[in-house]
Amino acid sequence: MSTPLKILICSSEMVPFAKTGGLADVAGSLPLALSELGHDVRVAMPKYAVIDAKKFGLKKLSALEVPIAHRTVKGELWEAKMGGEGSEEEPRTKGKLKNEKCKVQSAPSQSAIRNPQFAIQGWFIGQEAYFNREGLYQEAGEDYKDNLARFTFFCRGVLETVKTLDWKPDVIHANDWQTALIPVYLKTLYAEDPFFKNVGTVFTIHNLAFQGTFESELLSLTGMSWDEFVPEKLEFYGKLNLMKGGIVYADVLNTVSRQYSKEIQTEELGCGLEGLLTSRADDLYGVLNGIDYDVWNPETDGLIARNFNPDDLKGKQACKTALQKESGLPKRDVPLIGIISRLTDQKGFDLIAEVIEEIMGLDLQLVLLGTGMPKYHKMFERIGKRFPKKMGIHLTFDNALAHRIEAGSDMFLMPSRYEPCGLNQLYSLKYGTVPIVRATGGLADTIVDYTPENAGQGTANGFVFREYSAHALLVAIKRAVATYQDQETWRQLMRTGMTQDFSWMHSAREYVTLYRKANRQTA
Repeated sequence: MSTPLKILICSSEMVPFAKTGGLADVAGSLPLALSELGHDVRVAMPKYAVIDAKKFGLKKLSALEVPIAHRTVKGELWEAKMGGEGSEEEPRTKGKLKNEKCKVQSAPSQSAIRNPQFAIQGWFIGQEAYFNREGLYQEAGEDYKDNLARFTFFCRGVLETVKTLDWKPDVIHANDWQTALIPVYLKTLYAEDPFFKNVGTVFTIHNLAFQGTFESELLSLTGMSWDEFVPEKLEFYGKLNLMKGGIVYADVLNTVSRQYSKEIQTEELGCGLEGLLTSRADDLYGVLNGIDYDVWNPETDGLIARNFNPDDLKGKQACKTALQKESGLPKRDVPLIGIISRLTDQKGFDLIAEVIEEIMGLDLQLVLLGTGMPKYHKMFERIGKRFPKKMGIHLTFDNALAHRIEAGSDMFLMPSRYEPCGLNQLYSLKYGTVPIVRATGGLADTIVDYTPENAGQGTANGFVFREYSAHALLVAIKRAVATYQDQETWRQLMRTGMTQDFSWMHSAREYVTLYRKANRQTA
């Protein structure tokens, strides 16, 4: 049996404490799965104002002093348990946004308590001026102007914390630009510190489009030498780029799907860093995000009209009928397509806009849940009024409704321009809701296109189109609608998806392999 690892996972957000996106789901679920595999796991994140200290049992450990530029900034170190007895979880039936304006979610979505014995130590880096704010990264759509100072404090605060507590990890797992300075510091400012000798680093890129770029004159905040501000290191077209720093200095890199790890090495999706990523291709891996079947499971889901499983699909019809009623649609045995998404061009809504009239001309119904760009709000409001018996529109965020859409829809539409991993297609598979997706990122890795050959081999679980065009999207929808008429084939598609395993345990084992690569002492 391999030696258990000491793993520190650092993230700028984590469920159930604070969330704006999928990063929080990963940071909340992966540590629990790693703990179940027998590893000693700790997590670290900022202590934001949105975190309910009383509810989660946060306790102050000590004062904290962190160098920022040429001064020392005082903060606080707090701790709490995660995933065991005493770490309270908000009821799953509530899924409300604590801060609607900034889309900060404090209710859990992935970090269900699996087993009380796997309690994980959580460290919270506090600093009143930096983190006692309404949002995590921005307010009213504007990034905080001192984000570099805020996350510099966090990154150095993490390193000072493990030294102060004398807990030396085998590997530190950093996530996205907010924590990218950790691998940078370990190879520069802390390179000669004996405490960190042989500490490996893994850096996960969740979305390369967000890189943490700042004006060059702010470099001094980080304490880094100007020797680091060169094209081979932190400089990026005259600016400081934290994502680039993480890519340069981490021992091992990964993204959240194998396909996305390839795509970011291309000019189309490399966001200007494709050359650097290609140069590190031997250290770049793809590990698909998992999902938590304690939360997303039609057999046990308390938020849906009736439970069901692959051997008994009667409850699926009851969920469809309930969703039609809730969305103001007539009860009809036609394909019901669900969409749960941010309404943005990245998610393919520019394609949907081009062919929405043609889609509404098909014999189907559509239910939408999401918020985003005002032009798409207006479009769906207009189309909803024109086709009230064919389209149910919910321009909001509602976690409980998201469960009911997954359970009650026949198909789920994700025509993304790019999708690093994607989770809704995985939820859909579990709920027998057949995905219609574009072949990109995690969608390409998880959805196998329906063809008679793929169906015969038992691998088909959805409908896939490759070209990013409205025509290709429409053709895929028409194929799905036509196949739906053959109910024997459709049930086979449903059961194939429902019996696949995309749990966090698979992903956690892959991460352990990366951790051992990063820390060759434990390999």
